[in-house]
Amino acid sequence: MTSKYCLLTNDVETTSIWLNKLRDATGLKVWKEGMPVLLDIYDHYNIKSTFYVTGHIASLYPGIIKMIVEKGHELGSHSWSHEKHHGLDVLDYNGQLDQLIRSKKLLEDISGQEVISFRSPALRLNQHSARAIIDAGYKTDSSVASQRFDMFMSFGGLKKLKWLFAPRLPYRVKETNIFKKGNSSLIEVPLSATFLPYVATTMRVFPEITAFQRHLLNMESKINGKPIVFDIHPNEFIDESDEPREISRRSSNPVSYFLQDFVRSKLKVKNLGGKAIPLYEKQIKFFKNRGYKFTTVRGYCEENGLLIN
Repeated sequence: MTSKYCLLTNDVETTSIWLNKLRDATGLKVWKEGMPVLLDIYDHYNIKSTFYVTGHIASLYPGIIKMIVEKGHELGSHSWSHEKHHGLDVLDYNGQLDQLIRSKKLLEDISGQEVISFRSPALRLNQHSARAIIDAGYKTDSSVASQRFDMFMSFGGLKKLKWLFAPRLPYRVKETNIFKKGNSSLIEVPLSATFLPYVATTMRVFPEITAFQRHLLNMESKINGKPIVFDIHPNEFIDESDEPREISRRSSNPVSYFLQDFVRSKLKVKNLGGKAIPLYEKQIKFFKNRGYKFTTVRGYCEENGLLIN
């Protein structure tokens, strides 16, 4: 019988969900408060996971990297910067390559381990991304959310319409179009989605929807073996509500500001901190009770013979 896989993945950055902006002080809370909670959950359920870490937060708080490695989890790159103007969808090939190489080198220098897995900040990509990711030395990517629909609710929403036509099962990408199958060395392991994203934000804001998604994705996995790929952030386990809240404006477009900054930021603060713990444990228990194998993105690709040496 083919194994059913559940890949729990984590994006580690300096984003303050409460304040709707990047800030180094939140990165410190991620290190001291969010990461211990998340790692304790994985210890309790005996799970190995993949952590995609930005070079920026790693440079500020290298202790985060040491925590990940000491617990036996996979360390992956989340590029160097999570700043809007550094999104891979707005950078040319050379700009992307610089971000990707800088991040990989720092993470490897701190950890002493090879880093082969990548996820783009905010899942933003363009026609140069596959080539840049490959040339920077990565072997797996998990930035495509097949059949997920964001539209204006996230940065780069229009370009993410390509997700609607991307393959659902893991695939070898086309060098000139990461959203299509090709014959390159890069393996895309798509994030799970059911039109709506299957991620921790949905889990916190609309737990009833996520419960329904679990059942749909379980049915699909039984049919075609598609791995469950879930995305969560350690900053979802910290509480910054003691600070005055003023929603930062990150977009000059009035429609984008209303949806991406105002509406989205209002919704995203639901069930932050300790309230997120039981919600996440429900996700884990659901797949544990159904015999899923929990492993890293790299582990999944190795066990299924997808990597090219």
